[in-house]
Amino acid sequence: TNVLSELRKWKLSFIEHHKHQMKQEKEKHTAHVKQLSNQMENLKELLHTYEISIGRKDEVITNLTEALEKKKEKTELMRTFTTWRIQQIKAKQEEYANRIADKQFQTALKKKVWTAWRSLSEERWKEKVAKACQLRAEDICVQLTNDYEAKIAELSATLEQTKAEVLRLHSEREQYEDTMKKAFMRGVCALNLEAMTMFQGK
Repeated sequence: TNVLSELRKWKLSFIEHHKHQMKQEKEKHTAHVKQLSNQMENLKELLHTYEISIGRKDEVITNLTEALEKKKEKTELMRTFTTWRIQQIKAKQEEYANRIADKQFQTALKKKVWTAWRSLSEERWKEKVAKACQLRAEDICVQLTNDYEAKIAELSATLEQTKAEVLRLHSEREQYEDTMKKAFMRGVCALNLEAMTMFQGK
C-alpha cells in the first residue's frame, strides 16, 4: 500500500511536472510564435520597403535609360549636324577659293593688258605732252615778252616823269637859294648901315 501510494504520488508529481513543463513549453511556444509573427511582420514591412525601393530603382533606371537614349539621339543629331556643317564650310571655302583664284587670274590678265596699253599710250602721251609743253612754253614766252615790254614802257614813262620832277625841283632849289642869298645880303647891308649910323651918332 505504501509503495502504491508512493507510486501514485510519483505519478501525480510526474503528471504535475509534465503539465507544468507542457505549460512552460506552450508559453515558450506561444512567445516564440509571437516573436516569429513579429519578425514576419517586420520582414513583410522590410519586403514592402524593398519592393518600393526596387520600384523606385527601376523607375530611376528607366528614367536614366530614357535620358541616355535622348542623349544618344542628341549626340547623333549633333554629330550629323556637325558633319553637315563641316561639309557646308568646306564647300564655301572651296567656292571662295575658286572665286579668289578667278579674281586673281582676272586681275593678272587685266594687269598684263593695262601694262601693254600703258606702254603704248605712254609713247603717244610723251609726244603729245612734248608738243603741248612746247606750245605752252612758246605762248608763255610771248606773253612774258608782251608783259615785260608793257612794264618797260610804263617804267620808261615813270622815269621821264621822275626826271622832269627832279629838274623842276632843281630849278626851285636854285631859285630858293638865290632868294636866300639876296635876303641875306639885304640883311647884311641893313646891319652895316645901322652900325654906321650908330658910330656916326657917337
